[in-house]
Amino acid sequence: MTKQYNNRITGVGSALVDILINETDDFLKLLDKKKGGMTLVEAADIDTILSKTNETPVVVPGGAACNTIIGVGRLGGAARFIGRRGQDNFGTLFEDALRSARVEPVLTLSSSPTGSVISVVTPDAQRSMFTYLGASTELDPARIGPDLFADTAISIIEGYLLFNPDLMIASVRAAKEAGSLIALDLASFEVVNACRPILEDVIRDYVDILIANEDEAAAYTGFKEEEKAIKALSQNVTYAVLKMGKRGSCVSFKNTVTEIAAKTGQPPKDTTGAGDLWAAGFLFGIANGFSIERSGALASACGYEVCQVVGAQIPKQGWERIRTLI
Repeated sequence: MTKQYNNRITGVGSALVDILINETDDFLKLLDKKKGGMTLVEAADIDTILSKTNETPVVVPGGAACNTIIGVGRLGGAARFIGRRGQDNFGTLFEDALRSARVEPVLTLSSSPTGSVISVVTPDAQRSMFTYLGASTELDPARIGPDLFADTAISIIEGYLLFNPDLMIASVRAAKEAGSLIALDLASFEVVNACRPILEDVIRDYVDILIANEDEAAAYTGFKEEEKAIKALSQNVTYAVLKMGKRGSCVSFKNTVTEIAAKTGQPPKDTTGAGDLWAAGFLFGIANGFSIERSGALASACGYEVCQVVGAQIPKQGWERIRTLI
């Protein structure tokens, strides 16, 4: 980077609580849900889904950008999260989790319930999400100004914000005006398919770092082949990232593609938050001047460790192992 930045990473996204349940493929069929991705639902649907399972849910703070920003805080980086929560127990849980991870919370309060996500984890460790956005949808675009991104090296803008075009545009404009690089994770193939017109404009005009998994990249570029997909993703951005699960990832920068190996070890228990924590390691590295190879290795370690637990919260021992790479 030619400009000197503070190494702060600021996230903008949905303040959500994850409700995780281990279930079967047949359970998804009962819900008429294709495996993977994210489906928007209402509050009543959350209750209905929970009424159909006999499993005991695990409740943890969530939301894509939040997971990434908590990861940055746990790595020892300066971190800030911008969002909106309800004045309820879930909202208190969410804010307390930010503070305990050394993340600066910039949260407005709502009389609406805090948003929540049911993540159905199937035996193959894949997760399928049902999202009630709740108070998170009420974040006022008029209150998103450059001051919220002061001293920020990289702003990670949650792809799900594309469902709220005014908020997405306000966020990327304010971050860009503050001098921050902008990272966008494509979030899910459903988001790409539903929001293509605004997505293409946002990437062309604002995004510096574009992050996608194989399904999202295929939905956006039309290519399933790795080489064609990463080349297409790299158009109009400085860094393009293609995450390929157990096959690792690749990063395009200045017309050079760097292959990043996945960390190997125990089989995954749950892939919830794997991409979000991968982004935490990678963005932390880039913000602190690490090479792409070193940033990628840190990202792979974060993605591996979160797959060893249910939910997106890496335990203390996992973070200790990850920090040996810094």
